[in-house]
Amino acid sequence: MDNKDDKKDQKAANQINIELSEETAEGVYANLAMIAHSSSEFVIDFIRMMPGVPKAKVKSRIVITPEHAKRLLLALEDNIKKFESTFGEIKAVEGAPKFPMNFGGTVGEA
Repeated sequence: MDNKDDKKDQKAANQINIELSEETAEGVYANLAMIAHSSSEFVIDFIRMMPGVPKAKVKSRIVITPEHAKRLLLALEDNIKKFESTFGEIKAVEGAPKFPMNFGGTVGEA
């Protein structure tokens, strides 16, 4: 076997087969994230707040190691740079979001 075959075998051994179910592929909408940490893990709660609804719901909780949190930070930074180079700068809003929100529209009555 030559060196090219060794590299192909090594690359195949390093690949991970990832399965994505239809339900998971649809995603879950969240408009708020809360993060907590301990010495051994980061907990990220993805929350959905809706206008006129007094109670927000945690839609997903992700628990990761500090090393994975750092990798996530770097991946987000990289993706934000790529997004902004294509679509322009993302405007950061000062302060915490104001709730309840009306999503920038008017409040309707029926």
